[in-house]
Formats: sequence, C-alpha cells, structure tokens
Amino acid sequence: MQRFISPATLCGLVLFLLVVTGVPLAFASGPYVIGSANTVTADPTVPRPNTKPCVVTLFSDYTFDNNYNLNPFSYTPPEDCPGPWAKVVLEVDISVTAGNQFDRTANIWLGGTNIFFGTTAEPGATLSPSWHVESDLTDYSPLFTIAQSGSVYLGNTVNSTYTSIQTASATLEFYPLAYHQTAPLTASVVLPLSAGPTGGTVALDTTSSTLAATFTLPTNIENAYLDVYSQSQIDDEFWYTCVPSDLATELESCTNTGFRETEITIDGQPAGVAPVFPWIFTGGIDPFLWFPIPGVQTLNFTPFRVDLTPFAAYLSNGDPHTISLSVYNADNWFSDTATLLLYLDSGSTTVTGALTQNTLTVAPNPVISENINVGASASTGTVKVTSNRNFVLSGYVNTSHGKVTTTISESVNFANKQFFNITDTVYVQNINQTSDVNSTTTVTTPGQPTTTSTKSFQFPLTLDYSQLPQSNGDIDVTTKVWQTYGAQQFSRLGAWAGSFSLLNNFAQHQDTLEFDSSGNFLGNTGQSASQFYSDIDSTGTNYICNISAANNVLTGFAPTCSQ
Repeated sequence: MQRFISPATLCGLVLFLLVVTGVPLAFASGPYVIGSANTVTADPTVPRPNTKPCVVTLFSDYTFDNNYNLNPFSYTPPEDCPGPWAKVVLEVDISVTAGNQFDRTANIWLGGTNIFFGTTAEPGATLSPSWHVESDLTDYSPLFTIAQSGSVYLGNTVNSTYTSIQTASATLEFYPLAYHQTAPLTASVVLPLSAGPTGGTVALDTTSSTLAATFTLPTNIENAYLDVYSQSQIDDEFWYTCVPSDLATELESCTNTGFRETEITIDGQPAGVAPVFPWIFTGGIDPFLWFPIPGVQTLNFTPFRVDLTPFAAYLSNGDPHTISLSVYNADNWFSDTATLLLYLDSGSTTVTGALTQNTLTVAPNPVISENINVGASASTGTVKVTSNRNFVLSGYVNTSHGKVTTTISESVNFANKQFFNITDTVYVQNINQTSDVNSTTTVTTPGQPTTTSTKSFQFPLTLDYSQLPQSNGDIDVTTKVWQTYGAQQFSRLGAWAGSFSLLNNFAQHQDTLEFDSSGNFLGNTGQSASQFYSDIDSTGTNYICNISAANNVLTGFAPTCSQ
C-alpha cells in the first residue's frame, strides 16, 4: 500500500513549504479588521474592578532566540497596593519576527508555581505576529505577597532554517478593594508541583511516569484543590488520532488508542481525575486552518481544577503527604505541572476528621472495539475506545464553625470513535470524540442549610481528514475540525437557588491543501473558520462574541465583541 502523509508530519512539511514559497502565514492579535489575516479570537478580556490597579512588570521585551532555559526575573509585591486585592490579573504580550518558525510552548513561573501556560503562533514569510492574553489569578493571591524569583520559558531554535525570534513581556495588575468592599475568598496557601524551585514542567513518557511532590502541610485545611495542566507533546501531540497498538501499522497511526486521562493520587491512593483537553497548536495538521482564528485555548490554556476537599482532614494530620500525577496511556510524552490550593480554617490551628468514602479506582478500565477489514490493498472500518467512570469521594473536618462534610459524586465519560478508509490512493480518517465530566458536590454543616454545587464540562472534538486523488493527478488534503470547551456551574443553598455560570467556547475550521502528483505543494483553498464565545453568569456577566473568516482573512464579527 502507498505510504501517506500522516497528520502529525504534514504540519511540519506545510510550514516549510509556506515559507519557501512566500505564502503569508500570519498570527497577530489586535482589533477586528475585516480583510486582515492577523490572528483574532472571540475570547473576552478579564473583567476589571473600578479601582485603580498597581502594575508590576515581571519582564519586558525578553528575547528568545536559541533558548530552552528558565530565564530568571525578580518579583516584588506592589508597595502601594498591599492587599488583600479585589482582583489580580496577568497580562502577557508575545511577538514573533517574520520568517520560519514552529509553534512553541511558553510558561511563566513564580518560584516553582506556574502562572501561565500556552503556545505561540507561527509567523509568515513577511508577517510578524503579535498577540495579547490575560488570566485571572486572584485565587493565587498568597503567591504574590512575598518578594521572590520568577522565570519565563519560551523554548525556541533559531538557525538558517528556523529564523524567527520570539519576544515576550508580562505584567501583574493588582486591584485594591473598594471602600467597604469585602475581599474575595482566595486560597490561603499556594504550592507547586513542578520540576523544581524555579519551576519547569515534567515530562510524562508512559502511564507509569509521575509528577510528584511531597509536602508537610498546615494542620487546619478546610478545602483543597489541584489545578492541573497536561499538555500533549512529540508522539502524543495528536493523541486523539491514535489507535489500538495492534492496528497502528495497518492504519499508519500512533499507538495506545485515542484515550488519555490524568490521574491524581495522594500517598498512592486515588484522589481525582482530570480529563485531557485536545489543544491543537497553530502548526497542527494544516497551519492554514488556524489563521486568522486559532484553535480553542491554543494561546492560553485553562487548567482543570480537581476538588481534593474530602481529603482535607487526612492532609491536615501533620504527616508528609505525596501528591502525584500520571497520564494514562501516555506514549512520549505529556508536559505536566499542577498547583495545590489550600483554604485554611482561620478560627483554629488544627482540624480533625476523616476520609469516609472513596470508590475511585487508581486507573480507568477503557473498552476497545475493533471492526477493521485489513486487506492487501485496502483497510476500512472503525475503531473505538470508551471509558466510563463513576465514583464518590466523601470526608469531613471538625472546624471552628462545626463539622463540615463534603461529598463529591462524579462521572467521567470518554469516547473516541474513528473511521478509516485506506487504499493505494486514498486516506480517510474521521474522528468523533466526546469527553464529559459531571459532578455534584454536597456540603453539610449541622444547623446550616446544605450547599449543593453541580459542575459540568464538555470537551468534544470532531476531526475529518482526507487525502483524495483528483482527476488531473493532483492530491487534495482536506481537514475539518470542530472543537468546544463547555463549562456550566449551578449552586443551591438549601431550597434557594444560588449562583450560576454558563461558558461555551466553540470553533470550527476547514481547509484544503493542494499537491501535484509528485507531492509538490501548490497552495490552499476553501479555508474558512469561526469562533463563538459566550459567558453568562449570576454576577451580571453577559458576554457573547462571534467571529468568522474565509480565505484566511477576517470576514465578520458581532457588534458585541470587544478586545
């Protein structure tokens, strides 16, 4: 059978061809300009309080050429805004000079704690992209109260082939409380799981690889959470295209199935699950797909927050505890980091209690089904992997304001179904993937109304990829991608409705690459993209934005969009 260009290798080939042929490939943030090829997203900026912020520069115009280091900077808390703060906002600006360059990973660390994780946009032969991202770091407020060292990582290679240089700046904005304003509830303690005291991610090569940290924690923990990042890299970059290992050769795909999941343990016992979001970088599969509109969260990842509160009493017992992360089915490799957020009982120095129920298993039990007809000149059919987990975690702490019991009932459901049609002249791979998390957290305290919080997340991905011969001998490679990040939360206090939030970030992309019969790149056609972002909550947020593109330029945006 003919050997085809896989999605994983195609993106690198096209990047090189785009530069040498002079086809502009632009990724640049800025205002919505109809007809512009510069990158724009429908993502909102972080809402700001009315108070005047103190601004602290972390680093300015830091240049990354041949640089794979953790580059140091110094941080000092703002003297004129001592805290507590109404809000803390991180702003990051990155630019890339025109030329040839891959998408690159960017991290910012304060001490060993990650405060930014994202990837960069690819440049064009004559266009230099730049963009702006923001994050709300109010929950991490204790991290910013002391002077300490920080570092920024943006690994980049510059040589005669990869010519573009990255430059980045970052600031923190600290918003004081308004007169008589109550400070928001933030973590009391922020602790990193990273490569060391200056930060850095840890590579998880296989299922047995771990990112682990051992802490002796405060003895008055009331709530605990873990913010988890699992970024796919190298052979795992397109993990959702992978198939069962016994079919990888026939289907010309990566191995270990299309299922990945991050597992969290405390002292070896299962403690939580974090689904892996299928982030697609700006060079992914076909670079023309992603300008002027990149994939969902491509430039600024959102961590998945795992609730460890049922373990609060256990973590408060004064003994050292090891918290570990692993990625099930990792196959070279995932880049991981996490942050532990502890909320303490301010009315006591010690809490007691226990973990009373834990039905979570250490590892999932995915089900694989294969319906592939493998022949001498063709392979057709479907492969599917599913994982369905339902578990309960429950524990209580005896606090200064009574016995507080937290029970989490959670389901984590995943399915990846792929259709293949491979012949001597055709390669078709269509992927339909769903990934859902639904949890209900019930908090009871004697004499007080029960608090119930329901959270739901959806990370669906549909990817259709085809290489088809044309009547004139040319080969068309068409990719269509639909991707969503959905998050909903509802809370109740007894019989009374409480807060709610509804977030939906959806994007679709389509493009066709044209090659002649010898494999020479001719150009792209039929490109289109759109992104719809909505964020509505009980505090009055009502943000809706819809943008669209065709032929790699912006063609429309809703009047309510703002940047």
